[in-house]
Parts: sequence; structure tokens; C-alpha cells
Amino acid sequence: MNIEGRICRLRALEPYDLDAMYEWENDAETWRASGTSAPFSRHILSRLIDEQRFDIYATRQLRLVIESAASGMAVGAVDLFEFDPQNLRAGVGIIVAPPLRRRGFAVDALAAAERYARDTLHLHQLWCSAAADNAASLRLFEKAGYDRCGYRRDWLLTADGPIDEVLMQKILGL
Repeated sequence: MNIEGRICRLRALEPYDLDAMYEWENDAETWRASGTSAPFSRHILSRLIDEQRFDIYATRQLRLVIESAASGMAVGAVDLFEFDPQNLRAGVGIIVAPPLRRRGFAVDALAAAERYARDTLHLHQLWCSAAADNAASLRLFEKAGYDRCGYRRDWLLTADGPIDEVLMQKILGL
């Protein structure tokens, strides 16, 4: 089953997504946003793809590929993580390949993921966090209707010193 947006669709990971994931996950420019500090091997990413065959209720996470509706090309991924069926919430993260950013894929993919979270998983809310200096991510989530709900002071250590982390959430309803 694909989850349709206006300009993209979300679909399950496939083995042929390995090369794109390898490129996305090993882009050091995005490591701070994703909490990564070391490269991923093809073997580890292959295992991640393989584990996606299990239900979100078993793994507590789900990665969906963002695919252009026009071309069918994989342009990024949306992750639902820390899935909490008792409290009806999950974290959400997103990555769009750098050359394909600022074309509307991220906002459309978030809207599609939200519909899936609300209508299929029956979640009440999604949450995310971003470094206070990650203006692009903060703009994206604010544009998608997420509200800032808190800060963690000096939470992230960078080469330039500690910076705050911004917490955001979107209430989807019941």
C-alpha cells in the first residue's frame, strides 16, 4: 500500500533502495540533525531494510521512502520512531536528498505521514526535535503546523559550543 500525497507518495523500503539510503545516511552534513556520528555500512542498512518487514507494533519504528509521484524516483525518507501505542504518539523525522530540497516534497510527505499516523495508526500526536540553529528544519515543521512546545538548554554539543534543542509537536486529534 502506498500513502499518497499531492506530489509524492510514501512506500515501504525495498532492497533496491539500499544505494539511495547509503548516500543519504552517509552525508556528514546531515549527521547532526539525525544524531549520527559515524558512517553506516551497506550491511547495516541492508539489515534495516530487512527489519522493515516487521510491523511497527513490533519494532516501534517505521521508515517510508518518499517517492516523486511524477517520476517514481526516491527523493527521501520519513521515519516514525519511538512509536508509543499506549499514549498514541510517535516521533517523526524526515530527510530529502540535498539536490531535491525546496521543491515541496518534505511538506507533502509530512502531511501524508500525518494522515497515515492519524487514520491508520490512530495516533493523537507526532513530535520532533531540531537543533535551535537548524532554521530549515524548524521552518519545515512550523509550516507543517507543528508548535514549539519546549527547549532543552545546551543540549547538543557542537564544535562551536553547546546549543539548544527545540521540541515541537502536532496534535492530530482522536
